[in-house]
Amino acid sequence: MALEPIAEIIRAGLDRSDFTDSLKFDCGEDGVISLADGKVSMEDSPAACTLTMSAENLDKLVRGKLNPMTAVMMGKIRVGGDPAVAMRLGKLLKG
Repeated sequence: MALEPIAEIIRAGLDRSDFTDSLKFDCGEDGVISLADGKVSMEDSPAACTLTMSAENLDKLVRGKLNPMTAVMMGKIRVGGDPAVAMRLGKLLKG
């Protein structure tokens, strides 16, 4: 699955939020989407929090079709680093 369309959705969410943390979505072989300094990139860069999941689950997450807490409990999303950053992700995803 291509990550570029998902990155555009995240970019739009970042533009309308006050999310300032560094965060990385790691989708394994499909690639990564990194957020830092108010910018979205497709480069693998260090982040305070890394969310590891499939590209399909990331697509569902950003479209509001996957509940983040349920996904973590079911093992569909793994959280690495600072979990407080992951908790603030709602600011970014809400439109």
